[in-house]
Amino acid sequence: MLERGGADVALHLRGPNAGGRLLHDLAAELVPAARASGALLLVNDRVDVALAVGADGVQLGRRSLLPGDARRLLGDRPLLGVSVGPDAGRRGGAVAGADFVLAGSVYATATHPGRTGMGPGRLAELAVLGLPLVAIGGVTPERVGELRAAGAHGAAAIRAVWDADDPAEAVSRFLEAFDHADD
Repeated sequence: MLERGGADVALHLRGPNAGGRLLHDLAAELVPAARASGALLLVNDRVDVALAVGADGVQLGRRSLLPGDARRLLGDRPLLGVSVGPDAGRRGGAVAGADFVLAGSVYATATHPGRTGMGPGRLAELAVLGLPLVAIGGVTPERVGELRAAGAHGAAAIRAVWDADDPAEAVSRFLEAFDHADD
């Protein structure tokens, strides 16, 4: 997925309404499970929690710390991702210090009702940021080819995995789609 990460799968721990202690406890349980499966664990927004449990990185949202400030706290080892929308190419400084960007929503998604997706064309324009792009929002294995063609290095999925009858099989379908996207 990401050069410094060395994993094909990353788990993203989010809990926007959860307190620090609960997130810490969940992350502490997930770190060994993620490592045992060869996955990375990224903690959403909480640099303190990620550092305390030795997570593989942090994913910053649009209302989070600035990436440069987070990088100073993290040092250079943990991965640092930044969520961006379609206007990110005009705000390149907003990703300074990040290792990758989570870009979206690419397609309309029930996770963000009422929003139209920016589309793969706009995703391709975000290459100006100079960082690996991870596409999010309405992503399915069937869309991986066009996302790769637009420059995506990876994809993030919520519903396509969580709502699947067999989440492990859903992840396998994504990995297979990425393996064959450049054929």
